[in-house]
Amino acid sequence: MNLDFYPVFADFNELLSGALVTVEVTACALLLACAIGLLIGVGRLNPKRYVIYNLCSLYLLLFRGTPLLVQLFIWFFGLPHFGITLPAFACGVLGLAMYSGAYVSEIVRGAIQSVDRGQTEAARSLGMSSGMSMRAIVLPQAVVRMIPPLGNEFIALIKNSALVSLLTIHDLMHEGQKIISVTYRSLETYLVVALIYLVLTTVTMLILRAVEQRLRAGGMVQ
Repeated sequence: MNLDFYPVFADFNELLSGALVTVEVTACALLLACAIGLLIGVGRLNPKRYVIYNLCSLYLLLFRGTPLLVQLFIWFFGLPHFGITLPAFACGVLGLAMYSGAYVSEIVRGAIQSVDRGQTEAARSLGMSSGMSMRAIVLPQAVVRMIPPLGNEFIALIKNSALVSLLTIHDLMHEGQKIISVTYRSLETYLVVALIYLVLTTVTMLILRAVEQRLRAGGMVQ
């Protein structure tokens, strides 16, 4: 078997451009997923709020129980049936964010519930409302505890973002497939694409590890 990487590296700039789009899609999706996850996670904290709790639980059931690829196709091909046409990039970000938001919500809920309830009770005894104690006491501690699992979700998003190439978004995978259509060097191209994904996830892991170690050194993460 003869491997020839020259045709692939001749178009390496296109792969780098695609990698940048992958990072942009992933970063935008993560920010939106965090906002969604926060809302859903807080909504599932109190089962006594029957309507909100069950709506949030239904969200988890739908988005965790169906494949991401199917969800992306629904956003991209389904919305036009209702007169809503979004750019491919927006559909990719929205699809990834809604899917990831379901998992982020469980991270949020777990982090909030891990904060000692005595701190909330102490805040209430000082005259704080439940909302104020959540914003001033609970959430700051919970956010710090979310960082490690959110890092894992970020890495998963980077890998899952390869699916947005099917929406004609010019991400890393899409650029790799374009090179294959011209060079017919599929194995070599996929190996290089996999290496770039590996670099992206490894750099992300190193950054997150450094952040976590700094927080541990400061006593912010137990």
